Amino acid sequence: MMERSDSVLLPEQRVPVIAKCDILVVGGGSAGLSAAIAAKRQGADVVLVERYGYLGGLASGGLIVLLLTLDDGAGRQVVAGLCQELVDRLEARGGCYYPPKGEWGDSSDELITQYQRRGLVWGSAPHKVRYSVAYDPEEFKFVANEWVAETSVQLLYHRWASDVVQDGDRITHVVFTSKAGRQAIACNTVIDTTGDGDLVAFANEPFELEEVHPWLWFRMAGIDDASADGDAVAQARGFRTVKPGQALLPWGAAERIDRRIDATNPDDLTYAEIECRRMVMEEVDRLREQIPAFKDAYLTDMALTLGITESRRLVGRYVLQREDLDKPFDDVIAVTGHWTKYDCTYQIPYGSLLPKDVTNLLVAGRCISVDHRVHHATKEIPACFATGEAAGVASALALSSDVLPRDLDTTQLQKALREAGAWLPDRA
Repeated sequence: MMERSDSVLLPEQRVPVIAKCDILVVGGGSAGLSAAIAAKRQGADVVLVERYGYLGGLASGGLIVLLLTLDDGAGRQVVAGLCQELVDRLEARGGCYYPPKGEWGDSSDELITQYQRRGLVWGSAPHKVRYSVAYDPEEFKFVANEWVAETSVQLLYHRWASDVVQDGDRITHVVFTSKAGRQAIACNTVIDTTGDGDLVAFANEPFELEEVHPWLWFRMAGIDDASADGDAVAQARGFRTVKPGQALLPWGAAERIDRRIDATNPDDLTYAEIECRRMVMEEVDRLREQIPAFKDAYLTDMALTLGITESRRLVGRYVLQREDLDKPFDDVIAVTGHWTKYDCTYQIPYGSLLPKDVTNLLVAGRCISVDHRVHHATKEIPACFATGEAAGVASALALSSDVLPRDLDTTQLQKALREAGAWLPDRA
């Protein structure tokens, strides 16, 4: 067997440039989808590149099909903009479920129990009804494709970012690898929405790396809703979906797999994929054997990707910290509540989207510049939509104003975000 220190020297290769654009968004999860649409609506020429064959990332292929949460835990909506538009589009197709506005903040036991069964209330009691949304992942994928097409974003699937080309403190090209070989895209500005901060690492920007327990969510159908054994789905530690007789089960491996993994290490990912899928099948068998309502239930799907919620986090111009809870920022570009805590928010400053050195790179989604504790709030899908929208608008405004993203007037950015429908607190 060869030692890990062994290496090969690859021949010099001329990589074709297949596209040129104003703004290149790398990663088609929630943040990337939002960033691309937001930048295009501001008039920029946008290319969105995704490694798989669908948009949404964990929000679709990962089966983490809960928007937790669009409110502050006290009945006030703090995430709007493109995330709210997503909800509207899903609702128009009958593809989502959420508490009506009049119930947000309500603490009645009956409502709390009702929405807990849908996976829309988490954390420690005393509880309140949240503005959280359950939805169908296939509807998400369809809506996302239609949305991108309507906006005329150029979408490229099945390409994996593998390197960057830099000229001093600027990224001039991002290199992608696919079955077509290596290809490059030239750009004025890059937005890293890879989740794992891949471009942050390629560009040698500082980051922190966390090891995590992987999850693997799955769904079962054919559950006997008329069974006399009580709430069978709750017994299974699952949630009811938008479809009758179906359950979402986020338990395949969490906290039961024997070690944390580094989600940027392919050997760790291989181990986790095999172990998590084995454990899901064990859980399916257990549910059929032990819960009568699941006797004839069947597995409809496992998540296409592991539920990795944290890996690299940028150490940027500002690192949002736990002590910043409820703290106002003059350069706030998004606000998020906390899915397990009530009546508290984090204002996300523009500096948390900006690297220290590379001048034409922004970061959005779960790899923005925050500490480990704040990450529990900013990793959620609504927050990723909000930071993606901010990064997209900021990139386009910087380009049209002929300034670097770091030099953009944040008052101008905030005005544009509000005009686009995002919610931001009033400036003092």
